[in-house]
Amino acid sequence: MATETLVNISPSQQLRAGRMPRRLLQLVVGLWLYGTSMAMMIRSGLGLDPWDVFHSGLTERTGLSFGAVVTIVGALVLLLWIPLRQMPGLGTVANVLVIGIATDVGLWLMPVPDSLLVRVPLLVGGIVLNGLAGALYIGAQLGSGPRDGLMTGIARRTRFSLRLVRTAIEVTVLVVGLALGGVVGIGTVLYALAIGPLVQAMLPRVTVRLRRPAVT
Repeated sequence: MATETLVNISPSQQLRAGRMPRRLLQLVVGLWLYGTSMAMMIRSGLGLDPWDVFHSGLTERTGLSFGAVVTIVGALVLLLWIPLRQMPGLGTVANVLVIGIATDVGLWLMPVPDSLLVRVPLLVGGIVLNGLAGALYIGAQLGSGPRDGLMTGIARRTRFSLRLVRTAIEVTVLVVGLALGGVVGIGTVLYALAIGPLVQAMLPRVTVRLRRPAVT
C-alpha cells in the first residue's frame, strides 16, 4: 500500500527527521508543479477539477468570492483532520503560499489555445503533472495540504488504497458541486477518475524515507 512509507508525525518531528535539503527541494518543486498543472488544466478550457466545481457551486449559492470560498473550504477540511489525527506541517503552510503564486505565473505565461489539438494535450498533460506534483510534495513528508491530507488520513485509518480513497473523494465532491450548480467539463470527469490511480502509482517512487519515523 502506498501509505506504508508515509509517517504521521508532529511538525517538530518532521523537521528533525533528516534529509531536509532533499525534502525541502522536493516540497517546493512539487508545489510549484502543482500550481503549473492547475494553470494547464484551466487554460485547456475543458473543465475544472472536481474541487473547483464544488468551489464554483458554493460561490454561486453564497455570493462569496471564489477565493473566499476556497479559503473557507480549506479551513473546514482541516477540521476533518482532527478525528483522523492527521498532522500538519511546513508543507501545509507552503501549500497555501506557493500553489496560488505558481498558478498565477503559469496562467500569465500560457496563452489561451484556440485549437483542440492543443487544448486536449494541455488537459491530459496537466492531469498527469498534477498527479506527479501531488506525489512529490506529499512524499517530502513535511505536511500535506488540506485536501491531500484528508486523502492520506482516510487511507491510513481505513487501510483502503490511496487510489480508492482519492477517487471516492473526488467523485463525492463533484456530485455535490454539480448539485450546487457548478460547471463540469470532460476534463472534470477525467481528473476525478485518473488522479487517484496516478498519485498511488507515483507516490511510492518519490516518497522520502525518514531516518527516525517516530509514528504517532
